[in-house]
Amino acid sequence: QVELAESGGGSVQAGGSLRLSCEASGSTGTKNLMGWFRQAPGKEREGVAGIWPHDGGRTYYVDSVKGRFTISQDNTKNTVFLQMNSLKEQDSAMYYCAAALCLVGCEGERLLDGSTYKYWGRGTQVTVSA
Repeated sequence: QVELAESGGGSVQAGGSLRLSCEASGSTGTKNLMGWFRQAPGKEREGVAGIWPHDGGRTYYVDSVKGRFTISQDNTKNTVFLQMNSLKEQDSAMYYCAAALCLVGCEGERLLDGSTYKYWGRGTQVTVSA
């Protein structure tokens, strides 16, 4: 079992920045893929960014955050970060960290597909105001 704990959410004005963190604990050897998802009230959950550390590291982003958000990991691969710059009101949502063991086909849209992931955190709220 892998436990995920998010932190770093908060309230910020449009154009500002936040850095989310997610620390994995427990049986961390059973995961290699980590990602960030978000869900706003009344909307479906959306994959935001994913990272798979092999083959030099693969990352993938939803189009709406490309150029503004950056996903990264620490050297242990047990903490994943989401640096969010130039935040917009539409980025407001609950942000969730997710993890899984991925062995084949770990790239592209699959990194943003919730069904790929087995472990989920409880979320951290991001609110962007005008």
